[in-house]
Amino acid sequence: MKIYTKTGDDGTTGLFGAGRIPKYALRIEAYGTVDEVNAFVGLCRTEPDATHFEPLLEDIQRLLFVLGADLATPLEVRSKYPIPRIEEHDILPLEQAIDRFEIDLPLLEKFILPGGSKLSAYFHLARTITRRAERIVVDLASKEEIGKFDIMFLNRLSDLFFILSRKANQLAGVRDVEWDGKK
Repeated sequence: MKIYTKTGDDGTTGLFGAGRIPKYALRIEAYGTVDEVNAFVGLCRTEPDATHFEPLLEDIQRLLFVLGADLATPLEVRSKYPIPRIEEHDILPLEQAIDRFEIDLPLLEKFILPGGSKLSAYFHLARTITRRAERIVVDLASKEEIGKFDIMFLNRLSDLFFILSRKANQLAGVRDVEWDGKK
């Protein structure tokens, strides 16, 4: 199979079972941004300290592929192939991971500045990309029907990345830097 098909040379892309749409379409922006999150999680996994967070990060990447397929396939498409969709049970592992990693973190009383260890900074960036994906998916949901749990999944995932950023700092022996307003 060739990687290039030339069918997108006119600025359109195909949706599974739903014809072609412009590459600037909101649905394409939604699953493209989810793909960006997935690629960034892959970068996070290259950091030596990320071994503390395996196999969670791999599981997240697998679920992000499911979310991408979910968003790339309109709900009304009928297919002989099963289309994976994000389900309510996919959110529970995210919540459990948040609870597990948060349990021994210092209580937050102020906002913190992104950064600290390199892995923490990467997790903060993953969080912000996930928030952007969430905003785009919310916009898409206001115009088209999407999976019932897609937004909830992204919301919980961004919360998890925040906790992972704090945990990465703790494991590296780096203190979170609190924001104390203008100095």
